[in-house]
Amino acid sequence: MADAIIAEKLPSLSDDLHRHRNPLEDNSFFHPCNGFYITPTDVVLSQVVYDLSADFQSHVAYHRAGPRREILYEASDVKAAIVTCGGLCPGMNTVIRELVVGLWELYGVRKIYGIPAGYRGFYSMEPVELNPKLVHDWHKKGGTVLATSRGGFNLDKIVHAIQLNGYNQVYIIGGDGTMRGAVEIFKEISRRKLVVGVTGIPKTVDNDVGIIDRSFGFQTAVEMAQEAISAAHVEAESAVNGIGLVKLMGRSTGHIALHSTLSSRDVDCCLIPEMSFYLEGKGGLFEFLEQRLKERGHAVLVVAEGAGQEMIPRTESQKQEQDESGNAVFLDVGVWLKSALNEWWKRDHPGELFTVKYIDPTYMIRAVPANATDNSYCTLLAHSAIHGVMAGYTGFVSGPVNGNYAYIPLEEVAQTKNEVNTSDPKWAWVRSVTTQPDFEKNLKGQTP
Repeated sequence: MADAIIAEKLPSLSDDLHRHRNPLEDNSFFHPCNGFYITPTDVVLSQVVYDLSADFQSHVAYHRAGPRREILYEASDVKAAIVTCGGLCPGMNTVIRELVVGLWELYGVRKIYGIPAGYRGFYSMEPVELNPKLVHDWHKKGGTVLATSRGGFNLDKIVHAIQLNGYNQVYIIGGDGTMRGAVEIFKEISRRKLVVGVTGIPKTVDNDVGIIDRSFGFQTAVEMAQEAISAAHVEAESAVNGIGLVKLMGRSTGHIALHSTLSSRDVDCCLIPEMSFYLEGKGGLFEFLEQRLKERGHAVLVVAEGAGQEMIPRTESQKQEQDESGNAVFLDVGVWLKSALNEWWKRDHPGELFTVKYIDPTYMIRAVPANATDNSYCTLLAHSAIHGVMAGYTGFVSGPVNGNYAYIPLEEVAQTKNEVNTSDPKWAWVRSVTTQPDFEKNLKGQTP
């Protein structure tokens, strides 16, 4: 077997710039030893499972994250900007806190600024000066103390503000739309030949960011979703022919719904965007729920917000509607499904008792503080980003790849989605737990 390891090229600021000894050498909290500093040849494989019978395999790898022996910036020259964009996610305040504390305590940086209200804050609001004392307890708070917003992306105004204010490190926390914006900022800064390090820290409670193992806040979201599912189960079980309907986050991917279903074991049917379903006819959702009600007297149904969108009736104007981030506006699948369930029962079982309890915990889930696991994860993400920028890398995202922290080109992350693989054993596990039908297979079987 012949093989080769190809390391993804990581953008960096000019090699001609003077480099400095890493101050971690003198930091009282650290004792650098062999292996402490990461070398340019340390990499993390993007894939760890291979077929040994293959004649040739190309192993794609990413540069390993961590402190470098030499850095580009003197602490006194650094002026860092931190911004949070898009919707809320557990752990946002932890990332901000750890960026501030890491820059301050690890590298001696004293000029750190928070940009309020997302991208538009660069050119429309005054920055907030940050220090460890100010952010001390931010990790205990949900949301983002800096405030956030969607949209407001004006490339020229943003880069002009970065240049005008003298920021030479920019830390951007946000979802896929934010990361696409970060790519444009990085490219424009490169075009203007500015010595500014740009890094993205992907924030998406849906866990839909590609390449990295998972995004921060996801485990907290799954944990909180359990409470909603448990409440739905109690409501359904306490009613005659009761259905507990829970809508969970997941515009384009069903990771939260999938993992919540596996964790709960109280769910009778899980609907996700990656798997089509239908209501009427043999093998459809209504037939399955009717059988489950006959067997158990109740059922719990979990649906991701992006599931079934093509089935919901909408006007022409609704079809064209987009939010400020440019995403298609989704209609409420939970409200639609509740109405469809009530109409179905009234039509097929007139006069019989039936109850649908609809629970939408979306804002309760994404607004909570991160749990212990996500808090630790956010610290490692923030510190990895700091080490990379201080070393002179730019245009990258830090994150775990197969359990090891790595630097991934920002553009690659912005273009990649992490969707649920419905051919994977994990989805088969969901179906074995719920015993729900294979809607797509049933639908194909009905097609002449």
